[in-house]
Amino acid sequence: MGDMMVAVALPWFVLETTGSIVAMGFAGAAIGTGVVVSSATGGPLVDRLGSRRASIYSDLAAGAAVLAIPLIYATGNLEFWQFLVLVFFVAVFNAPGDVARRTLLPVLARRADTPLERANAADTAIPRVAQLAGPILGGVLVAVIGAANVLVLDAATFLMSAALVAFGVRTGASSEEEASDESAETARDVRLFADTRLLGDPIRRYFSDLVEGLRFLRSNTLVLSMVFIASVANLIEKPLMSVVTPVYAESFYGSAAAFGVMLAAFGAGAVAGTVLYGIFGQRLPRRLTFLVGLIFGPLLLFGALIATPPLPVVLISVALSGLFFGPMNSLSAIAVQETTPEEMLGRTFGTITALSTVGIPLGTVLIAAAAETAGIISTLIGMGSVYVLLAIAMFFNPALKQMDTARRNGGP
Repeated sequence: MGDMMVAVALPWFVLETTGSIVAMGFAGAAIGTGVVVSSATGGPLVDRLGSRRASIYSDLAAGAAVLAIPLIYATGNLEFWQFLVLVFFVAVFNAPGDVARRTLLPVLARRADTPLERANAADTAIPRVAQLAGPILGGVLVAVIGAANVLVLDAATFLMSAALVAFGVRTGASSEEEASDESAETARDVRLFADTRLLGDPIRRYFSDLVEGLRFLRSNTLVLSMVFIASVANLIEKPLMSVVTPVYAESFYGSAAAFGVMLAAFGAGAVAGTVLYGIFGQRLPRRLTFLVGLIFGPLLLFGALIATPPLPVVLISVALSGLFFGPMNSLSAIAVQETTPEEMLGRTFGTITALSTVGIPLGTVLIAAAAETAGIISTLIGMGSVYVLLAIAMFFNPALKQMDTARRNGGP
């Protein structure tokens, strides 16, 4: 919820304080750089510290970095370079928490005797609900209390997230599990939840783990395909949200509230798509479902924005786009979870995040420059064309057939 409020407040804060589209691009680049750095280096730490502890520490540190922005701004001493440094550290601290929570999911699904399709759909649907309500609330709050104060609320949501994991996710195995014959499963669960620290030679073990994760990723063509898809998608979607759409909303509809309801419409569609996948996903072919979303999602999204119709028409098209995009995060996560040993999930997810976001900093600056020089509509045409070409190319990628093969084989 906090992330989606800030998705409205942060670009608006930059636009209000600088009035520059390029400055918005640099802010997006700073965030993207932080995600890349942290994801590339944080995976082994998640595996070593344990997912639960890593999640809590990550939220506390990221919340402190977010809170520093409005506090310094209130003194009148916030320079733009300081703002860039702070949002960079927000991303650095936040990314390991996201990785840690993704590594918890297979264990929690197994404990709950829940299929991965349903578990991942639930895990995706909850943020999608926040994506529905958060932008509307963020747009209203920006108008009422100002973007800086919305950042204070975001800091509070990080603290709440840390508390939920600290008190809501139990560590280790229950006494009944310890008494059962499934000792191997219990040991694996304990490792993922363990509060252990780096042992032995921490530096050497850290880099050894990092190299091991890269080596595994290189050998897995399905996961490499997901990395490539995510890389292109992030290169387009992140600048679209942080730069292009806020300016689009201001240019054609004149308010932060319009930007907020556009994000909310996408969130509503994505919630519906995710919930439907959670209900019917076990009966659907994974590859075909993924590819249908990959091509129809961007067609509806960019087609509507390029046409510049009245706001209600845009909202309907964006919501339908979200419906097609909805299952894709769950399907991507399942592809990784079923082809990766659980003790390597932190490194694998971290490496995937790093590789798939490495182009965001430069891409955000370039797209911001294109929007300022060539115009918003021309930029949207270029971005949408790249996305559609990606979808067409993936129809001919044989590696994606493994999405259905892994299901038949029951995963690793």
